[in-house]
Amino acid sequence: MAKFARAHLPTLKKTGSYYVLHIVVAALVAYAVTGHLLMSLTLSLLEPTVQAVAFFLHEKAWQRWGRAHPEAALAPAPVQA
Repeated sequence: MAKFARAHLPTLKKTGSYYVLHIVVAALVAYAVTGHLLMSLTLSLLEPTVQAVAFFLHEKAWQRWGRAHPEAALAPAPVQA
């Protein structure tokens, strides 16, 4: 596990900071909608936890795709009229 953490440290740090930000935003929104502190805390921990895992996997998939398709990063964006 330590080897995995060292190998993915930048992405894990980014995921962690995103997780904390998401919890704060989710708690504020949930409280504004429900008016219940306990419900807002529960929702704010559940949804961002799932999102953080999804975000980490999304980042890894994009990194893998970028390594497999380096020409895509260099291709100019298509011009739309």
